[in-house]
Amino acid sequence: MSLHHIEIYVGDLERSIGFWTPFMARLGYEADRWSGGMNYVKPGEAYLCFLPAPAEHLAAGYHRKRVGLNHLAFKAESRAQVDDMAAWVRAAGHTVLYESEYPYAGGPGYYALYCEDPDRIKVEVVAPAQT
Repeated sequence: MSLHHIEIYVGDLERSIGFWTPFMARLGYEADRWSGGMNYVKPGEAYLCFLPAPAEHLAAGYHRKRVGLNHLAFKAESRAQVDDMAAWVRAAGHTVLYESEYPYAGGPGYYALYCEDPDRIKVEVVAPAQT
């Protein structure tokens, strides 16, 4: 059995699309807009679906340390792709987490970017292990 899709509610769909569309494009996903939200698809992979959160639930906000999603982690093709993603996140004005420890915040030999989307959902992009 494998994962089919992940559906995530966001506080402001357009703001989230501004982050996720270029982010996912750099990982080879295509944007597929539909009447209720935005999907990011890549052949042979699970897709991500972003929807606007119902208004009555927006006040609660999101925090990765509450019950629920902690973070999303994506496989990069190389360390260079992780660096490209990090450069884009910085240039676009988004938050790089653990900046002073980049790219080894996950430990020695674990080359990864950790950042946040506009709703502060933690996102990780990890390079393949060096052999």
